[in-house]
Amino acid sequence: MTSIIEAAAQRAAAAASAAAAIAAAKNEAVRSPPDAPAAPATAPSVAPVAGTAAAPSFVASLDAELAVAAREGAVSGELALRDGDAAAQVLASEVPAAAQGTLMLQLLLPNSDECARWDAFVQACPEATFFHRAGWQKVIERAFGHRCWFFYAERNGRIEGVLPLAQIKSRLFGHSLVSLPFCVYGGVAAISEEARALLDQAAEELAASLNPGHLEYRNFAPAHPGNPKWQGKELYYTFRKAITADNEENMNAIPRKQRAMVRKAIKLGLRGEVDHGIERFFHAYASSVHRLGTPVFSKKYFRLLKQVFADDCEIRVILQEDQIVAGVMSFFFRDEVLPYYGGGTALARDVAGNDFMYWDLMQASADKGYRLFDFGRSKAGTGAFDFKKNWGFSAQPLPYEYQLYASSELPDVNPLNPKYQLFIKLWRKMPLALANALGPHIVKDLG
Repeated sequence: MTSIIEAAAQRAAAAASAAAAIAAAKNEAVRSPPDAPAAPATAPSVAPVAGTAAAPSFVASLDAELAVAAREGAVSGELALRDGDAAAQVLASEVPAAAQGTLMLQLLLPNSDECARWDAFVQACPEATFFHRAGWQKVIERAFGHRCWFFYAERNGRIEGVLPLAQIKSRLFGHSLVSLPFCVYGGVAAISEEARALLDQAAEELAASLNPGHLEYRNFAPAHPGNPKWQGKELYYTFRKAITADNEENMNAIPRKQRAMVRKAIKLGLRGEVDHGIERFFHAYASSVHRLGTPVFSKKYFRLLKQVFADDCEIRVILQEDQIVAGVMSFFFRDEVLPYYGGGTALARDVAGNDFMYWDLMQASADKGYRLFDFGRSKAGTGAFDFKKNWGFSAQPLPYEYQLYASSELPDVNPLNPKYQLFIKLWRKMPLALANALGPHIVKDLG
């Protein structure tokens, strides 16, 4: 019997072939001389896939869906997204009754139309996060070479749920299927229980065929409470807090000790600015993670993030006069700002550079209308965890879930694991240039 994943792959292949045929036909029409006889008005010949319409009709339905989404503001950004309930109502009103169509599993095609449809759903789905966006498929495949499966469930051409997955296969760190590596949130984002069940089934079928050590969902909220197939462990916490349009109010919300550090940095003349390149940010970030004994990501990865997510990915650097002090790469999603990769040079500690960096980002984001500051995840018992608590943020546990396949125990690939302590100590002593050269070959498999 054909699995739902195989059926989805067949439909994706047919759609891709149809798109290529249509593009070829368009190119041929452009190349034809003005006096050439008109070609018959027939669609390219593509065999239909079982259970679906002919592939050209499928591609046409994607174009029609995009047109509807654009008119309704879902692609253009005009749809009101800061009210989760309102967004849910808009999506729910578009979901036809089960009797009107069969819910189908699809694989995301690497083209702009498909990605636009996926992202329009993610923007409006209350469960979805920045890390559910379609661009992560391109980033993970191109930066790290990992294979991705971005599944979505749709009925009558309307998406009801998405699940991004990527495989990491490493001799050092094991074999895993994760939603989503290099991201703090993931798992299924859906607006119907039927879509959620179909996407779970796809993930489990894929895991059974790949036989990784484990399947992992990086949930923001519990997804399978009480289900014995899914195990969890308390390791990561996230830190999120509302910000207002009043910068003085935001400043006063920072606990006194950290507020004093920000004011110290202001007196020392620190200033922030948006940078369109990655070099200054990379220098600060690489210096910081080296001191922590952590391998650094490649410059290619950061360039891809900026290229793929464009204006929703910002690099901000902190300077004292013209000297680089710190830098942070942030993501923007709906009304949230997410400082994701950040670090400071050796000078940062003396001038409260990291404190000022986050305040400068918070202030600039509040001025632009963002109303939630997501400080990202940290492990309990680490300096990053304490730093965020000292800023007045409450720790919220992240209920990551795991299904074991080839492994008999939950993964434990993190710096708190005692078996990595010697590696961390040696890495700190390594020359920075060597660490920057070797780091990307290691960190790509940490996920």
